[in-house]
Amino acid sequence: MNQMLHKLKLKRRTERDSVPHPFWIMVQKEMTDHIRSWRYIILLALIALTCIGSIYTAVTALSGTAGSEEAETSFLFLKIFTASDGTLPSFVTFVSFLGPLIGIALGFDAVNSERNKGTLSRVMSQPIHRDYFINSKFVAALIMIAIIFFALGFLVMGFGMFTIGYPPTAEEFLRVILYLFMTVVYVGFWLNLSILFSIWFRQAATSALLSIATWLFFSVFFGLILNLIAGMIAPPQTAGVDQILSYQSSLQFISRLSPAQLFSEATMTLLMPNIRALGPLTMQQLVGAIPDSPLPLGQSILLVWPQLTALIAQTVICFGLSYALFMKQEIRSRA
Repeated sequence: MNQMLHKLKLKRRTERDSVPHPFWIMVQKEMTDHIRSWRYIILLALIALTCIGSIYTAVTALSGTAGSEEAETSFLFLKIFTASDGTLPSFVTFVSFLGPLIGIALGFDAVNSERNKGTLSRVMSQPIHRDYFINSKFVAALIMIAIIFFALGFLVMGFGMFTIGYPPTAEEFLRVILYLFMTVVYVGFWLNLSILFSIWFRQAATSALLSIATWLFFSVFFGLILNLIAGMIAPPQTAGVDQILSYQSSLQFISRLSPAQLFSEATMTLLMPNIRALGPLTMQQLVGAIPDSPLPLGQSILLVWPQLTALIAQTVICFGLSYALFMKQEIRSRA
């Protein structure tokens, strides 16, 4: 009798453990909705086509150096991501400009559309934790973003191996993986920002417009404002070295308030090993340095570590604000 009871308890425990967690069920549902939406398919096709075009221009520009002696020591494989023949921008440029659109598209109506349809109150009436809803929205969209950009990155590497004729080295492969990880973090920032606006505003059109306006501000207008500030605080021509270095450091600090600038500095350093510094250098700092010598991967990671930390911090701050605002909001739909 005791053995039968023990077997029955073991069977029930096994059945209970085999049931998926409610949070992951919500994540799977959100991922399915994204995959089946025309908005996701259209944006994916747009980015894929533009990136394939940029790959073709890069391969065209590098085809003349593929068999040269310089190609063996100049990280030629990484240049597929950064080179261009002038007809189209490079792969990195396309991703940095169009990547935020994926994050905005997946998050601008994540909450307010559910609220307007009345499905939010129905979901919250189920015996699940309230934060499962907002967490599943973010995790599902971030997984979809990671799938997109890692698939595109491996597509570029496969196309490059087919065209150039030899595979990347271990260091080149790791640099590309780190670049793709940085891209996911960068697009995740825009995803969290758009989710924040979708919680803050009731209408999806308002949150979408504000998200796109923020993206355009940092992508286009922030550089114009920085040029105006540079002209206002420029030191006189008779300024000393300390004043010039202070001026350059101030401009660099202001420019790094933009997530687009942080992403640009980090990706260029990872994909261009010859970049040895991201700020002004004095002649004393250049003593002993070999001109145009590439940095090891570990040194490049140390160089971009502040940018990566800042991007993650901005993403976490946006998610924290979204989480706190959602947890305090009234769930019941208003007429």
